[in-house]
Amino acid sequence: MTAEFLVAAHALVYLSHQNRCCSSEELARNVCTNPARVRKVLAKLERAGLAEGKNGYQGGCALAKSPEQITLLDVLDALGETLVAPRWRSGSVDMDCQIASGMADVMDGVLLAVNESGRETLRAITLAELERRLFSR
Repeated sequence: MTAEFLVAAHALVYLSHQNRCCSSEELARNVCTNPARVRKVLAKLERAGLAEGKNGYQGGCALAKSPEQITLLDVLDALGETLVAPRWRSGSVDMDCQIASGMADVMDGVLLAVNESGRETLRAITLAELERRLFSR
């Protein structure tokens, strides 16, 4: 999972709460990042049907669905991300050591289980739920 996921979730909850079209500049101020980064993330969310862009005066972006219909798993999938994606695998199948030659495959199984479990958790959390959590603190 990358920071794009956090930018996307934050921006979508803000759009939900505002219940109106917001510019990337306004979203960027609230997320505490730059508008270009927000636009990049919003483009992916738009392609996935989670957000919709509006042109013209008072243009910007708005939710394409109700906050009850958008889960964090939808956001993760819209960005093309996985929860745990290691960039390196330990050991080597060519080594004459059962640990060195097998650890990467064993850990791949562990990480697959973590991803599956995490996806189930994200499937259960909607934007509406995040907003409820924020305002019940």
